[in-house]
Amino acid sequence: MDWVNRMKNALDYIENNLTGDICYEEAAKIAYCSTYQFQRMFSYITDVSLAEYIRRRRLTLAAFEIRQTDAKIIDIALKYGYDSPTAFTRAFQSLHGITPKLARSKGVSLKAYPRISFQIQIKGAVEMNYRIEEKDRFRVVGIKEKISTVDDQNFIKVPKLWREVFSSGKCEEIVSLMNKGENSDIYGICANYSEKDKAFDYFIASITDKDVPKDMEELIIPKSTWAIFECTGPMPDSMKSLLKRIYTEWFPSSGYEHGNTPELERYPAGDSSLEDYKSEIWIPIIPKK
Repeated sequence: MDWVNRMKNALDYIENNLTGDICYEEAAKIAYCSTYQFQRMFSYITDVSLAEYIRRRRLTLAAFEIRQTDAKIIDIALKYGYDSPTAFTRAFQSLHGITPKLARSKGVSLKAYPRISFQIQIKGAVEMNYRIEEKDRFRVVGIKEKISTVDDQNFIKVPKLWREVFSSGKCEEIVSLMNKGENSDIYGICANYSEKDKAFDYFIASITDKDVPKDMEELIIPKSTWAIFECTGPMPDSMKSLLKRIYTEWFPSSGYEHGNTPELERYPAGDSSLEDYKSEIWIPIIPKK
C-alpha cells in the first residue's frame, strides 16, 4: 500500500495548489520517483496527462466559483492561473462549451471533473508474464532526440520520431549496426531526464560494439536488475495497456521500485500491427526501501 499512499500524498499536494504554482518536481519527490517517471506513471494510471488533469480541475473549480459567487470573472481567471480574460475564456469554452459569462445564466450545463483517487483493484486473475534478469552494462547506438515533457509534447514527439525513422530508411541502418549473432531487435530507450530542461533523451537504437555513424549517438546502459515484461498485441495500444498494469498491479505488490535508470522497449522484427506481435518492456528495478 506504500505506492498508493505515495500517489495519494502527491495528489494532495496538487489539489492543495490548484490556485497557485504546482511544481512537478515536488509532486514527484512526494511520490518517491523522478519527475519524468511521475508524469508517465500518472498518465498510464489515469488515462489523462498530468497537465490535462490540472487544467480540468482548475476549470472545474473556476466554474463552481462563477456559478456560486459574485466574484469578478477576471479575478477568478487570475486565481486559477490565467493571465488574461481571453486565455481564460478560450480555455473555459473548450472544456465547458460556453463562455464564463454565459455560465452564470440559469439552466446552463457545465462539466465537472472530480478529484481522482488511487486504489489497488482486485480483479479476476489475468496473468502477466515477466522475468527478473541481471545484465552487465551494454552499449547501444542509434538515433537520439531530445524530447520535452512540457505540455505533454513527449506523447506526440516520440511516435513522430518512430515514423520518421521508418520512412527515412534509418531503421535499416540501425539494424545493420547490430553485433553478429544478435537478433534483429530495435530498442526504444528513455534516458537522461533533466529536471531543469523538463526533457529526456529518446533513443531508437540497437545493441552494438561498432563505430558510431556521424548522424547517430551512443548510450551506455548501466549494469542493472531488470523486470522484463512480455507484451502481446499491436502497437502502441498493447504497450500502453501493459505499462498501466505494471504500475497499478505489479509494482504495488512486487517488493521493488523503479531504479531510475534508462527504461527500454524491445521491438523484434515483425508486423507490429498484428494481434500476436510480441515485444517487451524492460524496467530497471531495485528493492523497495
